[in-house]
Amino acid sequence: MAKQKILRVAIVGPESTGKTSLAVQLADEFDSLCVPEYSRSYLEELNRPYLQADLIEIARGQLALEKLFFPQANKVLFCDTNLLVIKIWSEYKYGSLDPALEKLVDLNTYDLHLLPDIDLPWTEDPLREHPSVEDRERLFHLYKQALIEAEAPFEIIRGIGESRLEMAQRAVLRLIQEV
Repeated sequence: MAKQKILRVAIVGPESTGKTSLAVQLADEFDSLCVPEYSRSYLEELNRPYLQADLIEIARGQLALEKLFFPQANKVLFCDTNLLVIKIWSEYKYGSLDPALEKLVDLNTYDLHLLPDIDLPWTEDPLREHPSVEDRERLFHLYKQALIEAEAPFEIIRGIGESRLEMAQRAVLRLIQEV
């Protein structure tokens, strides 16, 4: 009997939009796994300010986690970020992108991207850098434009609490039904 195809769903977007909560809740709802955001653990263990060169290590770590979790997923692997986040982070903070990182970014390896809107209030976190409304709006549009340019499938997720989760669940259910 052939193994069922595992779908990949990445939750991407600006800081403080509920990506981690959404990824964990969706994995729970669909009885599957959530790949954590590697950058958080990397940066928490770094004993110095991060540099642009660290982003390539973060990207490699994120891909390694996805590879590790993928065979254990049940129908859908939920990724609490992907390399699009690291790409935009690099371009926004440093104004450029390491060619090695650019080679790793392939948005079409994901069956769906969920892009949470900036309609949640900002939550302070020592690893977050862009609390202004202007930055959050700019970043949201950069994510949306990158997904459109890559012709990557995506859905914008809006709402607070249960309505946000339900919107994401409906998007994932549509994806599952299409396969």
